[in-house]
Amino acid sequence: MKNIIYNPLTATPFKRNISYAEISPCEALAPYICCYWGTESPFVQIGDESELVIPDTCVDIIYDIDYTNNTVNGGFCGINDCSFSTDNSRSSGHIVSVFAIRFYAWGAYAFADDSLKSTLNGYFDVGASFRWLDKIIRPKLSELKSLQEKVCFVQQVLLKKLSDVRVNTVIDDTIRNLLINKGSIDVSELAKESFVSARQLERLFNEYIGITPKKLSNLIRYQFVWHDILCEQDFDVLNAVYKYGYADQSHLLREFKRYHGVDMHKAKMIAFEDVANIQEVFEKA
Repeated sequence: MKNIIYNPLTATPFKRNISYAEISPCEALAPYICCYWGTESPFVQIGDESELVIPDTCVDIIYDIDYTNNTVNGGFCGINDCSFSTDNSRSSGHIVSVFAIRFYAWGAYAFADDSLKSTLNGYFDVGASFRWLDKIIRPKLSELKSLQEKVCFVQQVLLKKLSDVRVNTVIDDTIRNLLINKGSIDVSELAKESFVSARQLERLFNEYIGITPKKLSNLIRYQFVWHDILCEQDFDVLNAVYKYGYADQSHLLREFKRYHGVDMHKAKMIAFEDVANIQEVFEKA
C-alpha cells in the first residue's frame, strides 16, 4: 500500500499537554498508522475529563496503564460514524499513563488476526482482533515509562510483522481513489474502477474495515471539510459545497453537525481552546 498524504483531524487536533502527545510512525508504517499517542510519561490522575471524539476515519488500540494497581487494560475502538464524549473512569490519585496506536481504518486489517466486521462504533478487548500483538506488547508496557520508549518497542514489533501482513488490492485501490477524490465519488464508480460489483465492494469493506464504502466516502469528505475549516482563515461554506460536491449549503451544514455533534462555530471553539497562538496554527497548516 503506497502512502497518500491524508491527515485526518480529531476534535482537538492542536491539543498537547501532560496527558496527550503524538508521535508520527516511521516511513514504512506510515501507510497504515496515522500516529502513536498517549502520555509522555506517567502522571498522577486528577479528576475526570470528558472529551469530544469525532469520526476521524481511524481506529485505535488503546492501553490504560495503572502503576498504582499494576494493571494494563487494552481496548480496540473500531471506526466511528458519529461523535461521542469519552467517559474517563481512571481512578483519581493513581499514577497512570496511556499508550495508543491510531491506525487508518483501512490500515488496521493488515495487522488484524481476522475480520473487522461488526466493529463500527464498537469498543472491544484488544485480544479480540489483535491477539498476536496484544500478547507481545501488553506485558512490556508497564516497564516502558516514556511514550518514546513504548513507540520504539511497538514499532519494531510491527515492522517485523510487515512482511507477513494481510493484503487486499481491491481495498487498497478503492481507498486510493477515495482519497484522491477527497470522498467525492460515487460508490458505483469506485466499484467500476476496481473491477468488482458494488455489492462485492460493500462486502469487502465490511469485512476488512467494518463500514460501507458509502459511509467511509462521506466521512473522508467530512474530514477534508474539517481540515479546511481549521486551516483556511477565509473558509467559505459555499466554496466547500462546490469543492466537495454537496447538494447545497444546507446539505453540508447538516452533514457536518451530524458527524461532529456540534455546528462549525462551536467545533472551532473546541478545537482552538487553550491554543496560545492561533496564527502559528495557520502558518503550520
